[in-house]
Amino acid sequence: MALNVFGADVYIESNVILIEDWTDSDDARKQRLLNVAKSTLSRVYPTYTIPDNAVYEYVAVLATAFNDTNTQKQNGVKQFSVAGISYMFDGGKDSLESLIPTASLDLIGKENGVSLGGQGVRRVKWTVL
Repeated sequence: MALNVFGADVYIESNVILIEDWTDSDDARKQRLLNVAKSTLSRVYPTYTIPDNAVYEYVAVLATAFNDTNTQKQNGVKQFSVAGISYMFDGGKDSLESLIPTASLDLIGKENGVSLGGQGVRRVKWTVL
């Protein structure tokens, strides 16, 4: 099956919880998000077959990460206010790799008969000693 916006719409509407940022996007933006999701997963996991559903899981995350509000964070803005409502972002810009969801990793692993478990994507986590 080839990746396409219609397939992504069907999958996301049936299998993803937060879909508003995806459904609010026009078809051109959806296609760009699909292209970035597919190319990022192919670059991070070049030796694995990437199933369409793994891309669709990831593209829903990207739609939220790059929505109108969160794009400010991706552009380096730490805080802004609109009509008396203040937004503050913790941390810096997120890398595309850090946004790959566990669901995508699980689907890639299942397709290839391996357990990825975050392999290839290192994430900083807080620890209390």
